[in-house]
Amino acid sequence: MAELKTEVRTEVIPYIFYRDVPAALDWLAKAFGFTEKMRTGTPSGGVHGEMTIDGQLIMMGQGAKEKGMASVRDVGAATQGVFIYLADVDAHCARARAAGAEITKPLEDLPYGRSYTARDLEGHPWFFTTPPAGG
Repeated sequence: MAELKTEVRTEVIPYIFYRDVPAALDWLAKAFGFTEKMRTGTPSGGVHGEMTIDGQLIMMGQGAKEKGMASVRDVGAATQGVFIYLADVDAHCARARAAGAEITKPLEDLPYGRSYTARDLEGHPWFFTTPPAGG
């Protein structure tokens, strides 16, 4: 076994299941501004991907219904979403809309900031917000 890091900062990293990981990597870069960090094959013949936005990591892979892990499109419902704080939600929304993202909740000012909701190419919900000044 490889030597493991002994000092690790705890991180919570969303792991999202897609039918088509290569298409998701390309789409998330175009629509939401993520940067691809890894695209590699898995022992089961699938694809694992990693992306960042402003230094924050997400991971993705191909789910398997028999293992209870599937894309939103495969099951017809989302059981979770990804919430992201960012500096300019208005510009981000315009980019997502121009790339064809489904905007399910338009930009609005809420107590926790200016926010919008979009769904990606396979229907996963994403919540983007710029927090209020001083918040």
